[in-house]
Amino acid sequence: MNKKFTNPGIVIKSLVKRYGDFVAVNDISLNVEPGQIFGFLGPNGAGKTTTIKILAGLLKQDNGDIIINGYDIKKDTEKCKFTTGYIPDRPFLYEKLTGIEFLRFIASLYNVSIQQFDKNTTHLLKLFDLYEWKDHLIESYSHGMRQKLIMASVFILDTPTIIVDEPMVGLDPKSARIVKELFKRHSFNGGSVFLSTHSLEIAEELCDKIAIILNGKIRIIGDMKSLRKEASLDNSDLEEVFLQLTNTEDLSKVISALKDMN
Repeated sequence: MNKKFTNPGIVIKSLVKRYGDFVAVNDISLNVEPGQIFGFLGPNGAGKTTTIKILAGLLKQDNGDIIINGYDIKKDTEKCKFTTGYIPDRPFLYEKLTGIEFLRFIASLYNVSIQQFDKNTTHLLKLFDLYEWKDHLIESYSHGMRQKLIMASVFILDTPTIIVDEPMVGLDPKSARIVKELFKRHSFNGGSVFLSTHSLEIAEELCDKIAIILNGKIRIIGDMKSLRKEASLDNSDLEEVFLQLTNTEDLSKVISALKDMN
């Protein structure tokens, strides 16, 4: 692992978020280390997106402490934002801008130098097959093209930590493979990736460590070996481990029944 970045990573201690009487995130703690791709898994409504929005500075926690890239999110909110690339599951784009105008706009918000912008932009646009579209209005882009543009914008920023919610939604297989390789390169360079996904295959392929959240609480944190041990499922894939650890027995029975029909 190279050490390109300063103080990359995330530390969460006793994080709580309430909506009235409902506790969406209930006293969770975890560490994302430098050079690590950290997977954050859970069923719908488990608290994944709420946690990510807090990390991205879009929501405020009710209790707990968060350190991102060495900065306290309560005291240094802006520094946390400026040192973190954030990819939401449903990104908002300014449709009356061209692709290159959008990238320049995002880069200006993060004070990216002209040299860094020029160095990275052409390469990333060509990588994602967007170079020929860079001067077209975003309103003419397909959903997949918009997702690729968002991805390109984050890698242009080259922040120590990347926080991403459902990174592969809308991407074709080629682009999904490129994104995986870019995440791997980021971690190899010492950066951190916090990745929430419904795709268990992606989590198993990419992530060094995985946390499973259930009903707002962390069910388990560990690598695949420790998750398999906890689920008592040696040599099983992440799907079987996930179903076991989240107690989705009914779904397991349905899947078994469907397999028996073949």
